[in-house]
Amino acid sequence: MKILVIEDELDLCETIVAYLEEEGYRCEQAGTLELGSEKVNLYEYDCMLVDIGLPDGSGLSLIKELKKSHPETGIIIISAKNSLDDKISGLDLGADDYLTKPFHLPELNSRVKSLLRRRKFEGKQKLVIDNIIIQPENRQVFASGEQLPLTRKEFDLLMFFVSNRGRVLTKESIAEHLWGDFADSADSFDFVYSHIKNLRRKLFERTGTDYFQNVYGTGYTFTA
Repeated sequence: MKILVIEDELDLCETIVAYLEEEGYRCEQAGTLELGSEKVNLYEYDCMLVDIGLPDGSGLSLIKELKKSHPETGIIIISAKNSLDDKISGLDLGADDYLTKPFHLPELNSRVKSLLRRRKFEGKQKLVIDNIIIQPENRQVFASGEQLPLTRKEFDLLMFFVSNRGRVLTKESIAEHLWGDFADSADSFDFVYSHIKNLRRKLFERTGTDYFQNVYGTGYTFTA
């Protein structure tokens, strides 16, 4: 799952990113409204953590912008302001949750997990697809009753496809989801082919089903 953290306090932002990446999330960060807006317009995120009081404007305007372009993205406001008006304004614009600074990182992690369960998995603790069971919170996958050994990237790739079942995912979108804006500097997408090939093989060996379909000239889709 991919998270954008928009926070102008650099130490806090880096602490949040480091913690969430240890929890298995792919994170990017921005310290200004301008950079946050640029990233939102270029990339897609599963969740956004946004501070209201940014040095070049209010994070509320970014929430409004995001809800127009990517309404499926979850939003948690993180702010030093404990004003009821700010909280109501953010929630009215489409934010899902509000966390006042200072806060404990485990609480933030819990809020993120809860938000993603509601938005991506209808509140379920596990996903069942045919004879595949996925437990997102502990990053475990079982196929035909046995745990399937996946690398971190393979698990992230599987979750990306499962969250977008039936949609055609381009090689560019897959690369950007797994590697963020670092993917823009890649000379080719051979690394995408490699990860899909490995994940495809592991699932097929356990289930006897090929869940991936190549869409000529475009990308891949996951079917079940």
